[in-house]
Amino acid sequence: MPKMKLLVLPLLALVILSVSFWYSDGWLKLCAGLALFLFGMQCLEEGLKDLAGGRLEQLMEQSTATRFKGLMFGVGGTMILQSTTLMSLLTIAFISTGLIHLAGGISILLGINLGTSGGIWLLAAAGQDFSLSPLALPLLVFGVLAGFSSPKGKAAGRIVLGIAFIFLGIDQIKNGFGEFGSFLDLAGQVDKTFVFQLYFVAAGLVLTAVLQSSHATLMLVLAALAAGQIELWQGMAIAIGGNVGSSVTTAIVGWLGGNRSGQRLALVHVLFNVIAGGVTLLLLEPLRWLSENLMWLLGAGDNTLLQLAMFQTLFNVIGVLLFWPFQAQLEKGLRRFLPDRKEPAVLIPNSQTGPRATAEQRELPESHARYLDEAALASVDTASRAVVQELQHLGRLSLEVICHALYQPIEQLIGREVDDAKLNARPADNEGLDTEELYQRHIKVVYSELLGFMSRLDAPKDDGHHQFWMTCHMVALQLVDAVKDAKALQKNLGRYLRDEPSVAQEHYLELRRHLLWVLRQVREVSVRALPDDVRLNRLNWIDSQAEKFDDDFRHHIFSDVRGARLNNRQASSLMHDLGYAIRITHNFRNVLQLGLADGDELLREVGHLGGEGDDQPLIRVGWP
Repeated sequence: MPKMKLLVLPLLALVILSVSFWYSDGWLKLCAGLALFLFGMQCLEEGLKDLAGGRLEQLMEQSTATRFKGLMFGVGGTMILQSTTLMSLLTIAFISTGLIHLAGGISILLGINLGTSGGIWLLAAAGQDFSLSPLALPLLVFGVLAGFSSPKGKAAGRIVLGIAFIFLGIDQIKNGFGEFGSFLDLAGQVDKTFVFQLYFVAAGLVLTAVLQSSHATLMLVLAALAAGQIELWQGMAIAIGGNVGSSVTTAIVGWLGGNRSGQRLALVHVLFNVIAGGVTLLLLEPLRWLSENLMWLLGAGDNTLLQLAMFQTLFNVIGVLLFWPFQAQLEKGLRRFLPDRKEPAVLIPNSQTGPRATAEQRELPESHARYLDEAALASVDTASRAVVQELQHLGRLSLEVICHALYQPIEQLIGREVDDAKLNARPADNEGLDTEELYQRHIKVVYSELLGFMSRLDAPKDDGHHQFWMTCHMVALQLVDAVKDAKALQKNLGRYLRDEPSVAQEHYLELRRHLLWVLRQVREVSVRALPDDVRLNRLNWIDSQAEKFDDDFRHHIFSDVRGARLNNRQASSLMHDLGYAIRITHNFRNVLQLGLADGDELLREVGHLGGEGDDQPLIRVGWP
């Protein structure tokens, strides 16, 4: 039933809207103009983003050296893209993936809000008595023709089409208001009391939240002003609500899709518009007088559209002036109000897994992706950074699951020294450490979420990004394969370690000792900031030691078979499981050497599998 309601309500709204078009031609023209305007804004946004490629992301990453640079980048980017939402979500994505810091993001966000003033001036200038449709028609032709050329030409054509549709939408909105607006004539009908001002603010907020575009709201206000259907103070109050409503989308996406850093910036966006809106509402009449007089000085004192544009500019200037001196205090306050989530020391509590576990003990938490925020899908660079961080998380989980597959507590992996007593101990019968369950609850879940995230990225990628994406797929697969090899190895390891003492058991203890040594070496290399040549030399040394172990292990097996200390079946099991150990070593070795040959800094970061100075395990099972 709930699903039926979700389908019926939109269908009912479409039916009502269709019937309303039948009874009012002016209403139809107004809605059609809004549709053309919003579609034009979407085309313009997508075309500019495709044409910029990765340059916008690279420029954003470099723009936070100083607060002023961040402010100017926000102003320039918003004036070019004409999309507060896109710029805000890009900034949230960059903060969520660690490419820029919160302080830089606050400066960019202030610039984004200030940059929206450019759009209202253009709309106000376009909202005069002359028609833009004659300009739109040739632009439509040029835009379509450009779409048949190269990808860059197609992006440029989409920009031209966006401008054409915006021009058509503006004219259609003006015509629609001319016919339909007589039913909504509010000029001189409402007193300038604070209560009615709040009503108009609420109308602007709701309208922007529904249309998902503050530019569309302002275009409607400008059309109503041009038709004389609302007064200037009413348009200003609606504009205040539109500014507050513009932060709704960003706040929702940033809060639900971002990590703590993204949530902090989304909160800054809301605070900026709410506080600036509250101040300008209290000063509405003085600001209206100031806007009119400033435009008189500029020779356009009788133009209410340009006066509204001036008010919008003053709104954003007041907000920047209120927030600019207190950026450091704001950052500290946000970190206290929204502290970083502490990484849990234990994901699996002191319980058992495996066939002997009770139903209550089997209700254990799963690991999930930690860095794959939806906000990171805003660009290729932010998505790539999120994938690298998640591969590090998957690598750390893989190390711990393989450690558990060896029937060793995580302290044996992360501790300064290995406890030989635990390393040589036989697992008790009630230690049902089923690596299959650990794999299903931790590795497979994160791996599937990682693949899903990578498949949802639809931003254009150049050859370098395509190669990077393929490499990340291979890294994830190698980590998963290492765990699968450990699953297969655990079967014989557990059986022989629990049997009575034998030569075969001694060999399995030796194999376990070697694999734990490999895991510790992998973790040590991954957490250290080593120069490339030192890191490569260390990996080569690990390879040489692993090869020496392989040769010695095979020699000992063959020697014991000849001496009748091992039977053929035991030797076969040992040789088979040695192959698993070799593949585990090679898989981790391949991950650790990423980026060393071609100098790719981002790929090099994939090899940091051990966590950033965190000595707490992600997974803990009930060891005695």
